[in-house]
Amino acid sequence: MATPEALNLPTTVAREPIINWRTDLGYWLGRNPVTAVGMAVVVLLVLMAMFAPLLAPYDPFATDPRVSLQPPSWSHPFGTGPFGEDILSRVMYGARYDLAIAFGAVGIALVLGCLIGAVAGFWGGVFDDVLMRVVELLQAFPQFVLAMAIAGALGPSFLNLIIAIAVTNIPIYAHLMRVRILSIKGAQFAVAAASSGNSRPRILYRHLLPNSLAPIFVQSTLQPGWAILSAAGLSFIGLGIRLPAPEWGLMVAAGSSRIISGQWWISLFPGLFIVLAVMAFNLIGDGLQDLLDPQRKST
Repeated sequence: MATPEALNLPTTVAREPIINWRTDLGYWLGRNPVTAVGMAVVVLLVLMAMFAPLLAPYDPFATDPRVSLQPPSWSHPFGTGPFGEDILSRVMYGARYDLAIAFGAVGIALVLGCLIGAVAGFWGGVFDDVLMRVVELLQAFPQFVLAMAIAGALGPSFLNLIIAIAVTNIPIYAHLMRVRILSIKGAQFAVAAASSGNSRPRILYRHLLPNSLAPIFVQSTLQPGWAILSAAGLSFIGLGIRLPAPEWGLMVAAGSSRIISGQWWISLFPGLFIVLAVMAFNLIGDGLQDLLDPQRKST
C-alpha cells in the first residue's frame, strides 16, 4: 500500500474553502450588480452571435456601391462601408468570429496550461524544471509581441490566430495550477487518498485537480476579453483574419483611414463592441474573484 512518504507528499493539512453555490451566488449577485450586468452583456453577445442570420438586416458580405459610405440612418443604423456593406450586419456576424477566437484560445490555453502546471507541481524534480523552463521561455516575451511572431510565422488565418493567442496564455494557467497543486498536495484529503493505495495519476486527477480549479475558473473568465483584444490588435496590423471576414478588429482597421475624412462610423461601432465585450468579461472575472474569496464576508 502506498504511503504519503512513498509518494513524496508532505503531511501538512490544508484547509479548503467551502463554497455553497446556491447561497453564495445570491450573495454575489446582490453584492455585485455590475457583475450581473457583465453576465447579461456576455449572454446577449453570445445570443447575437448564435442568431446573427436571423437578426442581421442584410447579408454581411453583400456590397452595394449605390449606398457606400452612408452615415447611420433608419435603413442602416450603423451606416455603411466603402463598398456599401451594412456595418450593423457585419458587427453582428463579427461576434461569431471574435467569441469563437476568445473561447477557442482560452480553452486551448487552459487545458495545456493546467496539464503542464499540474504535472510540474505534483511530480516535481526533472518534470518541474523542464516544464517550467519552457513556460518561462514563453514568458520572456511580451504577450502581444509573441503573438505577433507566432501569427506572422504561421500566416494570417482564423485557426492560426487562435493558436497564436492560446500559446501566449499558456504560462498564466501553468503557473496558477502549479502553485495551487503545491499548496494542496499535502492536504488531509490528498494524504488520505495516498494512504488508501491510490496511484499518483489517480490522486492528481480525482483528488487534486478538482480542488484546484477555483483560481483557474476566475482567470478563465478574465481571459476571453483579453483574447478578443489581442485578436483585434493582430487583425488591425494584418496578422489576423483577412477581409472580407467581418471580424471587429479588422473592421476597425478598415475604417481607421477614413476617420479624418468624416466616415467615423466605420470604425466606431465595431470598436465599441470590442470595448463592451472586454469590460463584460472583466466584470464577471472580478465578481467571481469576490465570490471565491473566503475573506469576502468579513470585509
